Amino acid sequence: MTAAQQRKGSVLFSAAIGAVAGATLAGHRGRRAACAGGIAGAVGLAVSERVARARQRPGEIPPLWQRIATSAALMAPLGWAAGRLTGAGPVPVATATGALGGLLGVRPQKVLLGPVLGAAVGRVLAARRRPVPAAIVASATMLAYRTASALLFRDAQVSLLAEQVRAEDLPFVVPREARSRYVGTGYVRQLAEVLGGSYLADAPDVGIVASLDELAGPGFDPAAVDHRVREFYEHTTRFRLDITPQWRLWVRPGYLLYRTLVARPLGQANVPMNQRETQRGIRSRIDTITLADPEVVAVRGWIRSFTDTDEPIYVGIYTTYRHDGRGYVSVGFPVPQGSFTATLQPRARPGGGLVLTSRSELSHPGHYLAYIEPTSRDLTVLAVHGFAEQLDVYVHDGDLRAEHAFRVFGLPFLVLHYRMYRKPADQVW
Repeated sequence: MTAAQQRKGSVLFSAAIGAVAGATLAGHRGRRAACAGGIAGAVGLAVSERVARARQRPGEIPPLWQRIATSAALMAPLGWAAGRLTGAGPVPVATATGALGGLLGVRPQKVLLGPVLGAAVGRVLAARRRPVPAAIVASATMLAYRTASALLFRDAQVSLLAEQVRAEDLPFVVPREARSRYVGTGYVRQLAEVLGGSYLADAPDVGIVASLDELAGPGFDPAAVDHRVREFYEHTTRFRLDITPQWRLWVRPGYLLYRTLVARPLGQANVPMNQRETQRGIRSRIDTITLADPEVVAVRGWIRSFTDTDEPIYVGIYTTYRHDGRGYVSVGFPVPQGSFTATLQPRARPGGGLVLTSRSELSHPGHYLAYIEPTSRDLTVLAVHGFAEQLDVYVHDGDLRAEHAFRVFGLPFLVLHYRMYRKPADQVW
């Protein structure tokens, strides 16, 4: 589909949204008013969409004012339906609308703001002498919420980084997607069939990186790393990992919902909820793929699953690359027709440890959600600024340990505490 066809399609789609919104907003005045409202809504939203697309630069999402207008229009028929089905007044309709807006905003601060602002708008509208139709209540509430949210939360948490670009132009993105709805522990084997490479399950004595020397650069000298830390990265399968997850209380309800509706059906990013779950046993293995040179590992997939059921915890494709004299680690987590990539900068830790972090002033470290076009293999990539992580591996009292800390929207929500133990020699080879 050409760019012109895409613009035409978006204008027609906006016209349809505007027509439905206009009809429902004016429908309480009769059929003629509903028809006139539908025409006005279609023309108004189509024109604004056309203007927005004309001003949109390559690699940008539509301007905020158009996104706000569209979301307010979408709420009109939902509000109308809520009013017809429940007979609810302005306060409950507005509160529910605000709550929906907050949930879609994801950020905890927005989740809290939504119902509070919605209730306030509902009270104002309820104080009017004439009843305000539910469609108008819902649309006005979403308009107020999106406007207030844009004024209060100015830092973008997600932005369009690139649209339909070649994978080699974005070395910090791992372009390994899942070709089915379920990722699962067999992903690397399926990828080997696609690539035409040689697949080795549970490869012996292999690491998530070939050599720490690939990460050398300003702020990180591999020679200063403790030999035990280096061994863990270069020969990961020599170690057994014990994991203790530490979730913040505020995120647990949302994570349980995500885990039930997304992670388990997807077979990806299914982190244990507590230590009791980890006591089921966690299997850690690295599957590899070699291509033209059988001596060189082309793909390293670190797979963790529950020992009793082989239910996947996560499947990560580990890569390293160099840019401007620095080495980076990029981990791609395949999802259907795309991937979520964490690109981490190495830093030295006192005592011979190693820190990998996405929190950096450099342009490459961060988190990226990529859609991979099936035919051309071009990437459309979102930068997820609101997500951050840091992995700290070190030696303490002779033991190898690690803390893997995660933040979302600036708020800490999870720390994975690791203890790594060397396996007996007969379990490594």
